[in-house]
Amino acid sequence: MCRSYQKIDRRKSRAIHLGNVKIGGGAPISVQTMTNTITSDVNSTLSQIDRVRNVGADIVRVSVPDQESSSALKKICKKSKIPIIADVHFHYKRAIESAINGASCLRINPGNIGSKEKIKDVIKAAKDNNCAIRIGVNGGSLERKILEKYQEPVPEALVESATDNIKILEDNNFFNFKISVKASDVFLATKAYEILANKCDYPLHLGITEAGGRRSGSVKSSIGIGKLLLMGIGDTIRVSLSDEPEEEVKVAYDILKSLSLRHRGVKIISCPSCARQQFPVVETIRKLEKSLEDISAPITISIIGCVVNGPGEATMTNVGITGGGNNTHMVYINGKKDHRIKNEDLPTYLEDIVRKEAKNQIVNKL
Repeated sequence: MCRSYQKIDRRKSRAIHLGNVKIGGGAPISVQTMTNTITSDVNSTLSQIDRVRNVGADIVRVSVPDQESSSALKKICKKSKIPIIADVHFHYKRAIESAINGASCLRINPGNIGSKEKIKDVIKAAKDNNCAIRIGVNGGSLERKILEKYQEPVPEALVESATDNIKILEDNNFFNFKISVKASDVFLATKAYEILANKCDYPLHLGITEAGGRRSGSVKSSIGIGKLLLMGIGDTIRVSLSDEPEEEVKVAYDILKSLSLRHRGVKIISCPSCARQQFPVVETIRKLEKSLEDISAPITISIIGCVVNGPGEATMTNVGITGGGNNTHMVYINGKKDHRIKNEDLPTYLEDIVRKEAKNQIVNKL
């Protein structure tokens, strides 16, 4: 319902598949997160995977630090309803075991896996098991020779690491991969992605690594990931927060919704409130954000406390309310005045309307 006045011209990239999820090649930008359970605790890990899937995760990554974890992937990959990425560092056998046990992708840095023979073994396991690879370059763990050359992590260092690892895979006739060049510094990460985007056409996984807690990490990620997406760069994203994985997924969708790149769940347009407000806007928004979290249908609502901007905003949303005098407010449905209400419990009343509109959208698609 809400109009967008600019279309982002996305970078053209080749497509790969992680299970049934297409990445690159013009596919919708996928959202992923990472479990923080002990992977060998299968039930806890699967429970968390279900929770992140319910809030919209397309893909989920799990740590594989030991053989118990790679063995657990047999059950996890079989029961998970979304593709699993195995996060492996240093232990090439864990990568091989993960591919054999059902992982849809291996997150590795070929440069720290070991000898060329070990890398070839990992690539063979990926080929034999239809498993993709993510080359995961990180500003905090660059190869020694590259750090010695550049003295510190700089964009060119991250890109050189990425291109070196790309060559390793290409030399082994493997092209089913995506790349990331993450850093905790927004400027370092975004510049590295800009350079890399012009050097290859492989899908790019975006993220600002170790971004921080929920508030500060969301801000950093929004600036970094948002800048790249506005430039058309990026095929899949993860928001890295020191918080629960579900929060990473929610913030990722907020970024994508803000740029009209994906529409999932409720998008709220609301005023910050002032002395003109005719109902408690902040309290209403707080309650609605909580109560509407489970809705996946793309619904836009406007909650404006007075008539200054309220009518204009309401004409561009699925559901809108504008505060009026004498505790009487105007409700809009799909951009048009629908009815007035008075002395209602607004959060509950608006939740019911939004749920009806979400149900209508689902029925209309059938």
